[in-house]
Amino acid sequence: MPGVTHDDVPLLADLMPWSVAPPRLGRRWPAAPDAACLRARWDTLVKAEEPVREALFEPTRSRTLHSAVSQLPGQTSGTGPLARESGPCPEPVRVLTAPFDEQWLIPDHRLIDAARPELWRVADERQVFVVEQTAAPDVTGPVLLAPAALPLAPAHGPRTGRVRPLHRRPGGHEPNLAPGLTAHLAERLGTAPEPLDVLAWILTAARPGPRGIEVPLTGAPGTWAQGVELGRRMLWLMRRDGERPKLPGGRRPYVRAPLPSLPLELLYDRDEEALLAGEGRIAPVPADAWDFHVGGVRVLQAWFTRRTEPAEPGTLEAVRPASWPQTWTSELLELITVLALLAELRPRQAALTVEDPIGAAELRTAGVLPVPEPARRPASVLDSHEEGPGGQLALI
Repeated sequence: MPGVTHDDVPLLADLMPWSVAPPRLGRRWPAAPDAACLRARWDTLVKAEEPVREALFEPTRSRTLHSAVSQLPGQTSGTGPLARESGPCPEPVRVLTAPFDEQWLIPDHRLIDAARPELWRVADERQVFVVEQTAAPDVTGPVLLAPAALPLAPAHGPRTGRVRPLHRRPGGHEPNLAPGLTAHLAERLGTAPEPLDVLAWILTAARPGPRGIEVPLTGAPGTWAQGVELGRRMLWLMRRDGERPKLPGGRRPYVRAPLPSLPLELLYDRDEEALLAGEGRIAPVPADAWDFHVGGVRVLQAWFTRRTEPAEPGTLEAVRPASWPQTWTSELLELITVLALLAELRPRQAALTVEDPIGAAELRTAGVLPVPEPARRPASVLDSHEEGPGGQLALI
């Protein structure tokens, strides 16, 4: 992003001050790309007798079959010890298990080592979770993702950074932005930006820096409008809500040869622009989609591997579809489309020149920085009752 030469660049940690570490499962089996297999895993667990149930559960220091924990906010799972559980599986919910990989999760606090309830309290259809990604040297990739689904710490691969919800309260209330930031931007730009506009700019301008993720700001209305338009497009592609994204006719990927029932390897033919999975073939697949990396990891290959890597026999993770479901093929085609369209935005993103920059010193003079400590803590959310351990009412 040429034109930004000053050293006084605001940090994401100050512009979106409230952040939480991503939820950490502690065991892989409560999440899967197929919801039906999660119900089968739950049934296998609750029907097993000791000591088999304990082995299947995979206890840790944080969670055992006898752990007493509160209910996850917004969920209806039990709170009694799993050692005595015999009821049905809680209804699985969508989560982001890795970059661009939405899967299903059994939303039961007893299964999750570090659930981060403060994130669950603000998770709804209006929420956007900004997730910091590991910057990999010599590999182009986004430093921020902005999914609609609640993001988890990946089970393996590059670690993700902090999660920064756009809203501090449910229903899209109280933006997680430095107090006074939008007012100062309105004064400089001549129009008051909405929180989603600020987020769109952040997605466009964010870059890794020696002090953390930096976000150059601009006081030039034209530059701001360009960055917001670009960021809105990125946000739509990352959230994938509403109308489904499509590549222009002639460039849309199709299944040219059916994928086998159990594909084991994913390859790419650059000359033919084709994905190869055994005898299966998907084309055209732009090279930019195949080469799309996050945190130094090729997204398409990692997505495929998480669905095909072998599981240890006798574990709950081994309870999975016996063949490749058609829904996974549809999700793969959409993922190819999303990555290709995001890659097309990179030249515009790199060419955006931040004119009339707003530095951290200016924000300090305006009283936006330093951020008051309460803005770095979660808001008090008392909109609903939460069940504590053993069915007691939880105080929050």
